[in-house]
Amino acid sequence: MKLLVFCSLVAAVAAAPAPAGNSGDVQILKSVYDKVGTYGFKYGFDQSDGSKAEAYGELINEGKENAALVIKGFYEFFSPDGVRHSVKYVADEGGYQPTIEEGPGAVNPNILASIVG
Repeated sequence: MKLLVFCSLVAAVAAAPAPAGNSGDVQILKSVYDKVGTYGFKYGFDQSDGSKAEAYGELINEGKENAALVIKGFYEFFSPDGVRHSVKYVADEGGYQPTIEEGPGAVNPNILASIVG
């Protein structure tokens, strides 16, 4: 179930519309996808607009009752106002665990958390 939620989140981010402006000028500078072992993977990309992402996934405890897919990675992008947004995450049997960092001009995460509740 958690893997389904995580994959849905990744698909939603990938399918999100590009920001208005010069989005047509964005070039892929690097794109990597490798299979690692039997059930593992590694992927990443860098774009000319500064957006980038990397992830590494592996099956732990293979063949056991507590087998789990562990994914570690990050993604980073710049909002239209130039603020850098970076999310580092681990998705494992404990769920999706992001660490969010934002550059200058961003809303303080503590203020955002108090607004959201």
